[in-house]
Amino acid sequence: MAKNLSIFSFFAGSGLLDLGFEDNGYQIVFVNEYSEPFLDAYKSVREKNNYKKPKYGYSNNNIEDYLSDKNNKILRQNLKKEQKLDNFTGFIGGPPCPDFSVGGKNKGRAGDNGKLTGIYFNLICDLLPDFFIFENVKGLWRTKKHRDFYEEMKTNIHARGYTTTEQLMNSIEFGVPQDRDRIILFGIKKKVINKNNNINEFNWDMFKVYNKNDVFNLDWPTKNKFQEQISIPENIINELTVSYWFSKNGVDNHFNTYDQFLPRAGLSKFKTIDEGDVSKKSYKRLHRYRFSPTAAYGNNEVHIHPTEARRISVAEALAIQSLPSFFTLPNEMSLTQKFKTIGNGVPYLLAKGVSGSISNFFNTSVAGNQL
Repeated sequence: MAKNLSIFSFFAGSGLLDLGFEDNGYQIVFVNEYSEPFLDAYKSVREKNNYKKPKYGYSNNNIEDYLSDKNNKILRQNLKKEQKLDNFTGFIGGPPCPDFSVGGKNKGRAGDNGKLTGIYFNLICDLLPDFFIFENVKGLWRTKKHRDFYEEMKTNIHARGYTTTEQLMNSIEFGVPQDRDRIILFGIKKKVINKNNNINEFNWDMFKVYNKNDVFNLDWPTKNKFQEQISIPENIINELTVSYWFSKNGVDNHFNTYDQFLPRAGLSKFKTIDEGDVSKKSYKRLHRYRFSPTAAYGNNEVHIHPTEARRISVAEALAIQSLPSFFTLPNEMSLTQKFKTIGNGVPYLLAKGVSGSISNFFNTSVAGNQL
C-alpha cells in the first residue's frame, strides 16, 4: 500500500528547504517560522504558484512554545492524525546557525540561536515523528566543543529509538552555483525499517551531479580587472557559473530585479575591486565564470556584481541559491529581510537532492511503503 510522507516544517524561513521537498512529492502539512516577514513570504510564493496550503496551518510561534502544554498538545494531536491516515510523518528544520559558524558568534549551545538546536532535538524526542532532518553549518560538526554538543543530541535521539546517518555536503555537488558546506542529519525510528535493512543503506550520493573534489580541481578563473573583456574559459563547468544561472533565471527581467542596495558614497570602491576577488571578509566581487562563495549576506558581508558597480540584486541572490525563476519575494519585505532569508535558506537543488535520497530509502528499506 502506498504511503505519503507528511512534513512538519520548523525554522521554515521563506521555504527554500520545504520547496525542495514539495517538488519531490512530500506533503507540507504544518509550517512554523518565528519571523513574520519570512512567513508572509513563504505564503506569498506558494499562493502565487498554486501550492497547497498546509492542512494544519502556519505558525510564527517560538519553537520553544511547542514544549509547553497547549501548543504541545495541538501539535501532538495533529501528528497522530497524520499517522492514523497511514502517513509517515517527518520533522525538517535547520535552526539558526550563527552560534556554530566559524565566522559567527561561536557561542555554541549557550547562545540564543544555539539553544534552538537543543529545543528542536528535545521536540523530536518528545513527539517522536517517524523521521526527521536536521541541517546546520559545518562548524557544528567540525569544531570540537560544538561537535560534543551535537553528539550529545544524537545520543538523546538514539535513546528514544532512532537510528541516524549524516553527511557533510556541499551544495555544488547538486548543481548549485555556490561553495556551501552543510551538515545534514537524517534520523528514522528503528522500528520503521524493514528487518533485513539498516540505516547504512541510506544513499546520500544518489542525486549528486558532481564530485566536489573534481569540481574544485578544475582550472577556474581567479581574478580579472573590473569590466575587462574575457571569453568563457575552457575546461570549466558552465552550469556551475554565476553567469549561467543569471541567464537561466532571467535575472534582468525577474520580479526582484530592482531589489538591490544602491551604491552611494562607496561607488568608487565598487569600481576598484577585481572581478573574482573574494579574498576579503566583505566586498567580494563574484566572477561571472565561476561559482559564488557561500551566500551569506549579513554581518557586513557584501557580494558585488561581476561586471557592474553595485551589489547583487535579490533576483541574482535567488539564482545563486538555485531557486526556480518563479520563486519571488514580495514587495512588502525590506531589502535587509530579503537578503537575510535568502542567505539563511538551504539551496533548492540541495534540498531536492536530500529529499530524493529519503524517498529512495523509504522505497527500498521501510516496511509497507511504496512511494
